[in-house]
Amino acid sequence: MKDALAVYQMPYDHCFPVVCMDESSKQLIGEIRDAIPHAPGRGEIVDYEYVGNGVAEIFLEVGPLTGRRTAKDWAEFIRSMLEERYPEALKVILVADNLNAHTIASLYAAFPPEKARRLAERLEIHFRPKHGSWLNIAEIEFSSAR
Repeated sequence: MKDALAVYQMPYDHCFPVVCMDESSKQLIGEIRDAIPHAPGRGEIVDYEYVGNGVAEIFLEVGPLTGRRTAKDWAEFIRSMLEERYPEALKVILVADNLNAHTIASLYAAFPPEKARRLAERLEIHFRPKHGSWLNIAEIEFSSAR
């Protein structure tokens, strides 16, 4: 806990942005019947039956000082964060949960060693405590949308 709190107390530095991340699976559902609109004396009536339209994996990154759960998915998310959203950063300071895929080893599983090393050198991971989801601003964002 002290580690995550210390990260949040750091001054903003565009060369070392602090980023919080989390991921979630969301079922995509569609309606089978249209809802019956509001009428005097009653609210909208929505049928409980739905059709499944698959699952979406959402990765979320939040920069507090300024959306499948596999190691390769996480590695690709990290690559795009470092190369596309923070290309000028010398190092991204990442606050994340302790999911087993959230490791430097995942970069080596997904990319050639030279690329994995380049990415790893620009990443500093701080893990929030097991029961400290409130320490990760990205997790707070997900919980407010549920």
